[in-house]
Amino acid sequence: MKVGPIPERNWYWMISFLSLIISLKGNAQDNSVRQKLIPLDTARVYDIDEVTVWTSRTKFDLTSPMPAQILRGKDLEQLNSFSVADAVRYFSGVQLKDYGGIGGLKTVNVRSLGSAHTSVFYDGVIIANAQNGQVDLGKFSLDNIEAIELYNGQKSSIFQPAKGFFTSNALYMQSKSPKLSEEDKSRVKGSFETGSFGLVNPSVLFERHLGKEFSLAANVELVRANGKYNYRYQKEGGYDTTAVRQNGDITSIRSEVTLYQEFKSGGKATYKAYYYDSERGLPGAIVANIFSHYQRLWDRNFFIQAQLQKSLFDKHDMLFNVKYSRDYSRYVDPDYQTIEGALDNRYYQNGLYASLVNQYRVNSWWNVSLAGDLIYNALDANLYRFAYPTRYSYYLALSSAMEWDRLEIQTNLLGAYVDEQVEYYQQGDDQKVFCPVISVSYQPFGGYEALRLRAFYKESFRMPTFNDLYYTFVGNTYLRPEFTEQYNLGATWYHEPAEGFWKAFNVQVDAYYNQVTDKIVAMPSANLFRWTMMNLGKVEIKGLETNANVTMGFTKGVLLDFGLSYTFQHAIDITEGSTVYGDQIPYTPVHSGSFTASATYHNWQLNYSYIYTGERYSQKANIPVNHVQPWYTSDLGLSWNKAIGKTKCNLGLEVNNIFNQYYDVVLNFPMPGRNYRLKLSVNV
Repeated sequence: MKVGPIPERNWYWMISFLSLIISLKGNAQDNSVRQKLIPLDTARVYDIDEVTVWTSRTKFDLTSPMPAQILRGKDLEQLNSFSVADAVRYFSGVQLKDYGGIGGLKTVNVRSLGSAHTSVFYDGVIIANAQNGQVDLGKFSLDNIEAIELYNGQKSSIFQPAKGFFTSNALYMQSKSPKLSEEDKSRVKGSFETGSFGLVNPSVLFERHLGKEFSLAANVELVRANGKYNYRYQKEGGYDTTAVRQNGDITSIRSEVTLYQEFKSGGKATYKAYYYDSERGLPGAIVANIFSHYQRLWDRNFFIQAQLQKSLFDKHDMLFNVKYSRDYSRYVDPDYQTIEGALDNRYYQNGLYASLVNQYRVNSWWNVSLAGDLIYNALDANLYRFAYPTRYSYYLALSSAMEWDRLEIQTNLLGAYVDEQVEYYQQGDDQKVFCPVISVSYQPFGGYEALRLRAFYKESFRMPTFNDLYYTFVGNTYLRPEFTEQYNLGATWYHEPAEGFWKAFNVQVDAYYNQVTDKIVAMPSANLFRWTMMNLGKVEIKGLETNANVTMGFTKGVLLDFGLSYTFQHAIDITEGSTVYGDQIPYTPVHSGSFTASATYHNWQLNYSYIYTGERYSQKANIPVNHVQPWYTSDLGLSWNKAIGKTKCNLGLEVNNIFNQYYDVVLNFPMPGRNYRLKLSVNV
């Protein structure tokens, strides 16, 4: 359906939709979306009393045709989150697979499309894992993160790398950049965090101006924890015993150095080096009265990347990215014996990424861009007759963005070619894929604070991972890519009263329909101990997401902020002939949501957050034995901020899972009960 020329029905759909939307242009032409600036000669100057600055916790891109959820700056600090994985739980439509504890693997699944359909970008450059298609978000601390953005479909800009257009969902992480005044040439921020699980977490961030064009940011962080916590082991008929989680320890170090350059002639460049090294225990599933596991995992991730943004001539913008990555992982299982002793698998993954984007402003309301990406991945291992796969991926995106006063239309035509080579096993066919995308944002009424409507249609795909294709006794070299179709219709509304204690309202609602074709699933083959990957699945997903925020300000410096999100998802297997036809797919709750609240009074801030995940099923069959109970957690945090001269101090205390609920995000991987964290940071 998606290989080769674009199907005729998709062209017809796009052209008809464009014709309908452009007919609205005449009504939108004469009204401005944006607030006008007050002319300098008519502005007045007033003497005012003390002013309290407020912000709304969750931000939305009000004009984006793609649903966007954004957390940045102090919004992140208020969520009692230790890592990026903890923070993204508060986005609607997200299921976080958490295998427990600080060191447990944490991956994100957006709108039930699967973890491999969410691309993760760090400072605008993709983080790729061709081996298993997953990015462990637990590796990224919030200590050096300025903003986290989640886009359904794609980021709402045509000035981005081609790979950004090919993703079904995109998660962007932006690291902190130096914000120094003319007087302050450098700044050092040190923090220390401790608490439950034997946590020791020191961190240092150094920022410095290096002349008129350059600035530097360097960050080093250590995480050490024994990972032990109490949990309940449940057998049929009730809870059987309380035990202590074992082999959940972690020791990791992360370091980053980023050099920023601002050209005198215009444009900017960023150069980053990143290194992560960890050793952790894998506590394993609690089944068959087995409480102790001894598997160990070592990870070393290194990459260097550069980004250049420059205009070469009038009405032109260029974006160039280049990246080299080297990933190493070692898995040891003493319980699995081979002729050479305990299982000791080592994997080496090399990656090279290059991207070039050229954007041209045709006129005041029309921009076009052409983006091309090249990605090289190679995997090596210490396994006998390993496949040694090498993958060359080429992506091309031709994009158009037309923006009038109250109407914005984006169209993308995407093409990809993937060439794979192996030393052993049967080599699969090369893949050629074409996908269309169209998105619209329209404001039916005048004024910036009015209602805004949006819609998009998008086709995308994801390649089988190296593990899907070549993992011993499991891989299938004839696998086809998974394809997705996404439909979305939504609205945003924002209102900022001119006076009174109501400061801001914003609401975002989206209804969506997704379909996954050629879904890759594991099926038993010769016996129940030998499985293989096959293209058998087809999944249909219908959902509704709502987000709302309100901010209130009172006299004497009291600010209140409330956020509420709710997600409804009906995600079912519609594979013809399937024994589970019509059943909800594993680990997808029908109902889920979150509530956040914060109260600020001068130097004090109190934060509360609540997350709810409804009942789910751990396997494809929706039968009682696979039923997983709903769970919820409540977290509370209190922080104190004080500036002593030029030194800023922050002291925070967090109590997570206040009601000590015992629950599993993934069945048989118990999560921690009530736990505590204490953090002190000093900014000099």
